[in-house]
Amino acid sequence: MTLPPAQPGETRHAQVTRTLRGAITRGLLPEGTRLPGHRRLADHLGVARNTLVDALAQLELEGYVQAQGRSGTRVSVPAHAPLPPATTTLPLSAWAQRALAGQIEDAGGEYLVDFRVGQPVPDLYPEAAWTQALARRAAQALRAGQPDDPLGPLETRRALAAHLNAERGAQVTPDMILLTGGTQGALDALARVFLETGRVAAVEDPTYPGARAALAATGAQVQPVAVDDRGVQPDLLPAQATLLYVTPGCQYPTGAALPAARRQALITWARHSGAFILEDDYAADLYHAARPPAVLQGVAPDRVILLGSFSKSLAPVTRSGFLAAPPDVVRVLAATRPLTDRVPGRLDALALADVLGSGAYSRHLRRARAALTHRRDVLVQALAEHLPGWTPHPAPGGLHLYLPLPPGWTELHALNGAARQGVALSPVAPLAQGPHAPAVLLGYAHLNPEQLRGGAARLGRAWQDGRP
Repeated sequence: MTLPPAQPGETRHAQVTRTLRGAITRGLLPEGTRLPGHRRLADHLGVARNTLVDALAQLELEGYVQAQGRSGTRVSVPAHAPLPPATTTLPLSAWAQRALAGQIEDAGGEYLVDFRVGQPVPDLYPEAAWTQALARRAAQALRAGQPDDPLGPLETRRALAAHLNAERGAQVTPDMILLTGGTQGALDALARVFLETGRVAAVEDPTYPGARAALAATGAQVQPVAVDDRGVQPDLLPAQATLLYVTPGCQYPTGAALPAARRQALITWARHSGAFILEDDYAADLYHAARPPAVLQGVAPDRVILLGSFSKSLAPVTRSGFLAAPPDVVRVLAATRPLTDRVPGRLDALALADVLGSGAYSRHLRRARAALTHRRDVLVQALAEHLPGWTPHPAPGGLHLYLPLPPGWTELHALNGAARQGVALSPVAPLAQGPHAPAVLLGYAHLNPEQLRGGAARLGRAWQDGRP
């Protein structure tokens, strides 16, 4: 018997214990076997005597051996029966199977210019303001003796309510806000509370795939509602639904802003059907114009649940998000939350209150919006130069550009042609549930002007013949 290689981080004591335990359970040391003396066994294993003694004490505590004074130490348990072959199939629940079916895998790969969406933009994050806020609040968070408020710190919810009311035209009070780890967590919580098999959830189509996956995982029927160049089409909404997920300020992924008449139509439909509208305000803080459209929630706070996150505007590592809902909805979410989640970290929440309340966040957004607008404009101009006749849709907010493909083109052929020139793009097809016009997405926020111009030039060479 020899020591096997140590596992990562394993101490010599743990290595010896694991070796002897394995020898006993596999029958190499049958029940009743007297082990060699401590010094002899330690020499055989190549370890210090004290290390062996500690290992045997651990095994005696676990019941594998028994010290019998002058009679030595004997094995006190029989070998384990041979284990059956390991099954390769996990006994997944229906929820897990539906959740996995809604996942989209990243194709991966290395490219000279990577336009794929969802990439971080570290050069635009307010590193100094955020780290200073964390440092100021660290001691307070550590000293907190009272239980965490299930909604999140009141101080943060007050700061957030003031920000939403002033900047987004919301009608929010602190008791209407529940802090989350991000929009996906909020969607999951709302889906679990409101949806089940037999109920209907409507989603604009194409849309953010994480929303559709969270709603579908509950077993509810997810009905797509087609969008056009003005956003979701209210006349296509189902007669009855429990939830409707929309991005009215900047439709994802097309970038369309929902006009006032359609906004009112959504609210009228929600009141007639009894549905709640889940308004994902993902692009508001990264809007390129002076001010984004006001949120739907400000017009109908009784029927609209506002979702937001700071993962793009601050940094993904903050995991700071929120939902603003009618107080009775918030009470249910707070009461059911401990079953699946806990309150987001107190330190991040308190730091967020500082960044919002001090004006640092507003100053950061002014700088970030200027940089994003410049990068978007550089890409649009470069595409016009290298792909004349194409009609990119520069969204009014967010971090990507929507590029419809010419008639007869497919997304697959467009992506393959770009890849041959070392350029990666994101297709729209995985975001769509129903038929859609072929298009690709170009994330630009993480690239500098030189990379943007170079990427556009490569796309021009890839698609220069005008044929798929």
